[in-house]
Amino acid sequence: MTVVLEAAEVLALGAPGAVSALREALRGGLDPDAGVPRTIVDLAHGQSLLMPAEHGDWFGVKVVNVAPENPSLGEERINGLFLLHDALTLRPVAVMDGVALTNLRTPAVSVAGVLDVLRRRFGDSEGVRLVIFGSGPQSRGHADTIRAHLPIAGTTVVARSVESASRAGIEGAVALAAAEVDAVGRAVASADVVVAATTSRTPVFDGSLVRDDAVVLAVGSHEPDVRELDSALMGRATVVVESVATALRESGNVVLAIDDGVLTADRLVTMSGILDTDPATLDGRPVVLASSGMAWEDLVVGVAAYRAAVGRAEDRA
Repeated sequence: MTVVLEAAEVLALGAPGAVSALREALRGGLDPDAGVPRTIVDLAHGQSLLMPAEHGDWFGVKVVNVAPENPSLGEERINGLFLLHDALTLRPVAVMDGVALTNLRTPAVSVAGVLDVLRRRFGDSEGVRLVIFGSGPQSRGHADTIRAHLPIAGTTVVARSVESASRAGIEGAVALAAAEVDAVGRAVASADVVVAATTSRTPVFDGSLVRDDAVVLAVGSHEPDVRELDSALMGRATVVVESVATALRESGNVVLAIDDGVLTADRLVTMSGILDTDPATLDGRPVVLASSGMAWEDLVVGVAAYRAAVGRAEDRA
């Protein structure tokens, strides 16, 4: 029987469950570079992204559709489904909400990759000072996922307007408009963690202001000519990526920094590699995780969500 998981059932896995699943998969030998690149299909009214992945006993494919005009029609800009199959028989075992899965796994990837660094740098503090650029679902998702692993002392959300920043829905957050340059600069300079989760095609803050002990999580760029982070930051940071090959193909944060001559491919650290790295050796410079989003992440978190849902159903039986 094929199980259908609505958004709430996918999200019920929770941030800790998603982060743990990703770290366990990487430590268990999952190779992100073995994956198949996503396929982008141009359509009359938008794009469809096909993201297949196979690992162990499972095969999955996420279909995500982006329809830019949908908001004017009262519809969501992005929709999609994730289809989970048994890898041996290729029998479909679950269909789940693809947007909910993406909203769960994206911040989980960010935190999974730098969790040891976060704990070393801020684990003994009274709380993380968090600055988030962007007011979409990933803004709250990152705040919630970080909060699930470390206390947060305060959050500032930066968006095009104060009204937009307020719509992020993060309780107690300070809302700033991007045009408030001085206030935004002060927020970045005092931040422990900076999240860039925007649709901007150009850097969203001055990277020279980022502290040497800060952590920066960038999730908005998955095209080689689009960047949220400037070369002032990328040139002095330890840069973590999901896959070197994918970053060189899709991450403008990485590609454009290399083009600027401040970064080289051999300086990139993979998520698998950083899990085996003593975080103390990274002291003295910012750590940047620049993710593009990969299909293996959907598969790992999707399997974990499916197993959790089956477990809940068995408990109710």
